[in-house]
Amino acid sequence: MKLNALLMCRNHESLRMLVSALDELGIEEEVCVSEEGALELLALGHYSALIVDFNLAGTVQVARMARLAPAQRRPVVFAMIDALTDVGSAFQAGANFVLYKPLVWDQVLRSLRAGRVFMQADRRRSPRRKTASLVYLRFGDVCPVPALVTEISEDGLSVLASEPLPVFELPLRFILPGTNHVIEGTGEVTWADDNGRAGIFFSKLTPGARRQLKAWMNKNDKRKKTRSRLVPRQAAAQRASHPSH
Repeated sequence: MKLNALLMCRNHESLRMLVSALDELGIEEEVCVSEEGALELLALGHYSALIVDFNLAGTVQVARMARLAPAQRRPVVFAMIDALTDVGSAFQAGANFVLYKPLVWDQVLRSLRAGRVFMQADRRRSPRRKTASLVYLRFGDVCPVPALVTEISEDGLSVLASEPLPVFELPLRFILPGTNHVIEGTGEVTWADDNGRAGIFFSKLTPGARRQLKAWMNKNDKRKKTRSRLVPRQAAAQRASHPSH
């Protein structure tokens, strides 16, 4: 399977150079210029590499969220920085390699070639589908904090954020995996640890959101039961076709 990269950059000259270098290395590319769009793409699919311009708003958050992905889906992160950006802060945010601006062809190609060794291809044979979801949590007047949803129940969520969450009641918004249904309401962070893991109890959801959530849970429960019934039958069929002597 081919390698692919997600680019978060708005400078046309930098984009042209990055695309040319990626093409030379046989790496497909996809461009996104917004924090929300990049976070959604990272949650929904696999990328072998993530290249982010640290002068854009939200890129530090995107880099941190990329490092939270499971090992088999974690992209190699390249941070584009200028002379005013602290190199240490880029690595602290999750960058594996640094590209200095203005970009120089030889340096870009050398860094991408070095990072290519650590990139993983998307080995799924089926079309891309929603394998995770993002939830946006709002604390007071600050910008919403994105977090990966790791578990969903009718009562609440388990999430993984790029920073520790306070135990607090807050507005939340997320999309049910595999659907276009947006769930909005209020949740209470009932527990949180220093690694960004937290549990959120739904303290208030609209009746419509409750119905969508319940229907989604029932649909997924039926799928699990169907798979559990199929496994014994398949095993029995294999035993019948290969009787022991």
